[in-house]
Amino acid sequence: MPKPHILQIASYPAHDQTALDAAYTTHRLWLNPDLNQIGPQIQAIATNGGAGVASAVIRACPNLKLIAIYGVGYDAIDLTLCAERHIQITNTPDVLTGDCADLALGMMLSLARQIPAADHHARSGAWTTASFPLQRRVWGTKAGILGMGRIGQDIATRLQGFGIDIAYSARHQKPLPYTYIPDPIDLATHADFLFVTAAATPETHHIINAATLKALGPNGFLINISRAANVDENALLDALETHQIAGAALDVFDAEPHINPRFAALTNALLQPHHASATHETRRAMGQLMRDNLAAYFANRPLITPIT
Repeated sequence: MPKPHILQIASYPAHDQTALDAAYTTHRLWLNPDLNQIGPQIQAIATNGGAGVASAVIRACPNLKLIAIYGVGYDAIDLTLCAERHIQITNTPDVLTGDCADLALGMMLSLARQIPAADHHARSGAWTTASFPLQRRVWGTKAGILGMGRIGQDIATRLQGFGIDIAYSARHQKPLPYTYIPDPIDLATHADFLFVTAAATPETHHIINAATLKALGPNGFLINISRAANVDENALLDALETHQIAGAALDVFDAEPHINPRFAALTNALLQPHHASATHETRRAMGQLMRDNLAAYFANRPLITPIT
């Protein structure tokens, strides 16, 4: 029996690639296959949240019925086009929630206590001539979480261990033991640490902007563990350069991996290479869930984690 044809937008770890090649006839987009020739054979596309799928690629595959994402983000896919074409989309939620929350707290601690700079201070020998400057306390402060989905709730659970006062913004109030502050500007005014965990949608585009950052103020820290589109990067750079806010920790950027060079000069910014889910255990779980969704589709079973 011939194997189904799938198109890969992104590369995967060897264990996932081996499994995909065993189950399917895989076509790698980065090797420039002739979409005019193979497009009609493609029933499913495998991608990741960052790479997405170009609308032109979707249109070149007239029999496409499924896009399986290795990751949670789907803002780089034309959802309207997929709905018109009755193309289903799956992602890999839950399995990466804990890792993202872990990194968010690590970023908070590193930013407030300047852990990377303190490491350099000790290694460089500067400690022999000067004490490291005093930094900011974390425990007993106030946190605002913008977007109270799986990751936001996991972050809140961890923050409770620090005795932090927790508030959140979301489209609707949830049955949670935290203060609900629906307006993002009011949430920023409340927070010492403002975590951005919302999905990227047209409604959340640049929800962190000049006004939000002004409300966060010179003692407030921003931590973005979500998508770059949620933050107006130029407004953030202006705020950091002029010390309108105390600092920012970022795992995502507008043009990643090509980061705006203005970030490199900042001592009040902690930069991460979009690796919140990058542990061996979680990436294996993500790959398995993506492949399980593909297998469910081709076996005519219900999809495991559909978003549409």
